[in-house]
Amino acid sequence: MGTPHRRTTSRRALLTGTLLGAAALAVPAAAGAVTPSAPPVPAPRRAGVRRVDLDDPAKKEIAMKLVSSAENSSLDWKAQYGYIEDIDDGRGYTAGIIGFCSGTGDMLDLVELYDRRKPGNVLSRYLPALRRVDGTDSHSGLGSAFERAWRTAAGDRVFQQAQNDERDRVYFNPAVGQGKSDGIGALGQFAYYDAIVMHGDGSDPTSFRNIRKRALRSAKPPVQGGDEAVWIGAFLDARVWAMKQEEAHSDTSRVDTAQRVFLKKRNLDLNTPLDWKVYGDSYHIG
Repeated sequence: MGTPHRRTTSRRALLTGTLLGAAALAVPAAAGAVTPSAPPVPAPRRAGVRRVDLDDPAKKEIAMKLVSSAENSSLDWKAQYGYIEDIDDGRGYTAGIIGFCSGTGDMLDLVELYDRRKPGNVLSRYLPALRRVDGTDSHSGLGSAFERAWRTAAGDRVFQQAQNDERDRVYFNPAVGQGKSDGIGALGQFAYYDAIVMHGDGSDPTSFRNIRKRALRSAKPPVQGGDEAVWIGAFLDARVWAMKQEEAHSDTSRVDTAQRVFLKKRNLDLNTPLDWKVYGDSYHIG
């Protein structure tokens, strides 16, 4: 494995607006056009084979490992509960298993949940400061003492479960739900999840909902009569466009040498074994 990338290439957009399910917002005109990749060959379906969605426990574990390979250069996603640093992206601290940020509100939501479940915990004292810095990159009232407290809390199963639950509420469940509504299986649902993790689902042009809207310009999801593999390819094209709008996302290998590899092999159900690369590092799930 090469040098860990520690989220320096996975800064997501501010979480403004609600997740899909509310009325979709219009995508502002953007400079440059997507260069479509060659349409993937539609994947044949075997009659009588039951599809397994990404929220199946075994598939979900795969999803966690795939994201961790890109976010932390490791398949050991459970080792990231105590991760915390400021990656100088204007969003304050980035921390935990999915990159909760002190400047985007999701870290505050997490610590408030932890406080409700375990009042007076080691992070409770920092709630006033987290409320003050929300929407900024400030460390005021936080700093090294907060970083130590976060790492201490990471050993608490209550805090670990709070991270799991917030990850699911804000990112995983909306992605899987939208995927099911679009009629796509585990691979497409994972493509949605990875996009929400990086870009959030606000009103900006590179948010998840607007990546999806951009894909709709060139393809239709199965629920609208489109081919699943073609739709996923169009979504990944739109995702790459969005990544290239921000310098921190300019390395698109988490799509090009991971998700597109699975799509090219027509592995729409994200079945193991899986082999992929992210930022030049190779990974395998047997």
